[in-house]
Amino acid sequence: MSAPVLAVAAPIPPIPGHQLLVLLVQLAVLLAAARALGALAARIGMPAVVGELTAGVLLGPSVLSHLIPSVSRWLFPAQAEQLHLLDGIGQLGVLLLVGLAGMQLDMGHVRRNAGKAAKVSLGGLLIPLALGVGVGLLIPVPLRPAATGRPLFAMFLGVAICVTAIPVIAKTLMELKLTHRDIGQLILTAGVIDDAAGWLLLSMVSAMATSGLRGTTIASSLGWLALVLVFAAFVGRPLVRTVMRRAAATGDSTIAVGTAVMLLLLAGAGTQAMNFEAILGSFFCGILIGSCGVDLGRLAPLNTLVMSVLAPIFFASVGLRMDLSALAHWPVLLAALGILAVAIVGKFLGAALGGWGSGLSRTECVALGAGMNARGVIQVIIALVGLRLGVLGTEAYTVLILVAIVTSVMAAPILRRAMAGSAVTEAETHRHQRLVALTQHNAADPRAELEAS
Repeated sequence: MSAPVLAVAAPIPPIPGHQLLVLLVQLAVLLAAARALGALAARIGMPAVVGELTAGVLLGPSVLSHLIPSVSRWLFPAQAEQLHLLDGIGQLGVLLLVGLAGMQLDMGHVRRNAGKAAKVSLGGLLIPLALGVGVGLLIPVPLRPAATGRPLFAMFLGVAICVTAIPVIAKTLMELKLTHRDIGQLILTAGVIDDAAGWLLLSMVSAMATSGLRGTTIASSLGWLALVLVFAAFVGRPLVRTVMRRAAATGDSTIAVGTAVMLLLLAGAGTQAMNFEAILGSFFCGILIGSCGVDLGRLAPLNTLVMSVLAPIFFASVGLRMDLSALAHWPVLLAALGILAVAIVGKFLGAALGGWGSGLSRTECVALGAGMNARGVIQVIIALVGLRLGVLGTEAYTVLILVAIVTSVMAAPILRRAMAGSAVTEAETHRHQRLVALTQHNAADPRAELEAS
């Protein structure tokens, strides 16, 4: 009797040549357009992220597909596999970007101002949520899909309006050189609280859309979020400190950069596995890296790569999903303007009230409202989830995309105007000296660095 023949799995073939060709051209075109429009935006006093988002809108279905449809079909084919390749590179960029933002968070300042951040976050979350739900209850068919119940649609709209986009506001604060300022730290802290609450609310509303809201869903989401915080405080902090200090002690900046990237990706994978967005874990991990005592100058090459290549590609790729041609219909345009007004006023009012209750000045409250208003890619993701679940139709999806773009674009000029001429405190100066290391590599002896820390 002959011996059984073991079946050997055939090796998975590599990416097809044409898909690789399209991906490479996509990346080159997106990067060139994003950098060019980003530079143009900077010349007229806007942050580069405005130009990068605009690059994607121009290259996407809003403009290019109407002007030169044959080029649009070849460059950005309507194929999930091709789009997912680009999404993967974009996600790498955004995870590293929010990780860098987390590294610039001063935890001592956060702890001293936790009450202020909680007030700002609570106001900036609850007031736009209530206004969004109220408007959603009034929106008729066809802006509300006929198959979607009015309460479910209203809850989804409220969640979409109440979020704050950490990736967009982080890049805006970096470009405006406001990350080291107390108001920038407060915006980042309140924003990440809003972000976590937004994903929690999204998981609940998504559960309502699929199987109805149950107490177990709420308890599970809250439990996972608590687990993330406990793990970060008691396990992640000593682990990151040990790993990063050993990497820095080698004196090789490539090892430090590679180690930091590995930690950011693993943290993102952890929160993604818990049904939260990966950017939440990456942001928390960035905070741990920034406070582990290692010279941030060793990560300057990472900052250069992310800010010059990966982040522009990510923000441009976000614009590819936006088709603003639906706004040519008057009912959709009027609804968009109404929802946009509610979204802006709700965030400004909520954040400003939280700032006022914390004793901040009028200009600081205005800066808070502008920073917390940036919804960007987070609202895009929520809109995509709503479209996939059938809660939103094409019209409502387009309206939310418009809100995401406008609120992200308006944040920078208002922030700059509000903070113009404001005095820099001594604490902010010391914080700036620490954070500037991310862009200026420090070649100090790593052993002396560790002893000093």
